[in-house]
Amino acid sequence: MPKLDIGEEVGAKRTFVWAIEWPGWCRSGKDRDLANEALVAARGRYAKVARRAGLELPQAESDDLRVVETVEGGGGTDFGVPSSITKLDRRRTTGAEAERLAGLVEAAWVIFDRVAERSPAELRKGPRGGGRDRDKMVGHVIEADHSYAHEIGIRLPEPSLADRAAVEAERAAVVEVLRQPTDGSPLADRKWTARYAARRIAWHALDHAWEMEDRTEPAP
Repeated sequence: MPKLDIGEEVGAKRTFVWAIEWPGWCRSGKDRDLANEALVAARGRYAKVARRAGLELPQAESDDLRVVETVEGGGGTDFGVPSSITKLDRRRTTGAEAERLAGLVEAAWVIFDRVAERSPAELRKGPRGGGRDRDKMVGHVIEADHSYAHEIGIRLPEPSLADRAAVEAERAAVVEVLRQPTDGSPLADRKWTARYAARRIAWHALDHAWEMEDRTEPAP
């Protein structure tokens, strides 16, 4: 079976691993082994994103993972965010590659919206009683996406949870930026490259979509 190339960001307290060619297929754990287990376990969930984008996700077991890049994490990593822009994030993207990346980000948002629609307003609390309920989580993702859009040069008024048209307009602007071929340089004279933007945006949407699923009380 072909290997699945992954990257890893290793912090003092947390490690993130992600599939290099599949933005959003990214999980974390207290160490490499736990992060790898989480990545493999998330394959079925991420397969829905791939199918939405018209793609077929490869099979992946722990033995199929091949680390092709390792970077040192920092405070953001330990806080719970894949924060490092890597050498592979700075690769050029052809027109076809850019369309693929943009399609996967768009699909991640579709999955997020679908999960939110079927989730209860009040989500089960975590072991320590924390966690946002559904609407606050959706609002958080919209707010974060606005910040991400700014990182790639988009300047639109910040949308609100109630203004669906503004949310869709900003997402469309992000997708339009991501579908443009690039030489791998940072976008908008800032820091983020197109590949990093795609994996960060898709990761954040899916991380919260899967959290909502995990915190939804099972039907009686």
